[in-house]
Amino acid sequence: MKGYQVTFFTVQDRRHGHKQMSDWLLELAKSMQLHGATLIGAQTGIGGRHRFHSTHFFELTDQPLEITMIVSEEESVRLFERLNAEPNLELFYAKSPVEFGVIGRAES
Repeated sequence: MKGYQVTFFTVQDRRHGHKQMSDWLLELAKSMQLHGATLIGAQTGIGGRHRFHSTHFFELTDQPLEITMIVSEEESVRLFERLNAEPNLELFYAKSPVEFGVIGRAES
């Protein structure tokens, strides 16, 4: 299948409404019945305002996070329509064309 890899970049303490941004995005993916989403925590990063973000032993609030989704063309359209309709949302992302699928089949 052809589609897109969409990766959103944020930090641990960033919120949207009353939820952490990363949790909000994962719940959005689930509610939209997208194929899946993966949350990846990074050690260190530089944000859009050229500020370092990093994980500290006792404090994780500034930990850089990536939320990656693989979506079909139709899912991409629905996802970005939904995100663009969300009030007060500012979120950096990268979107790249990909081919995806499943090899083999797990036995039930």
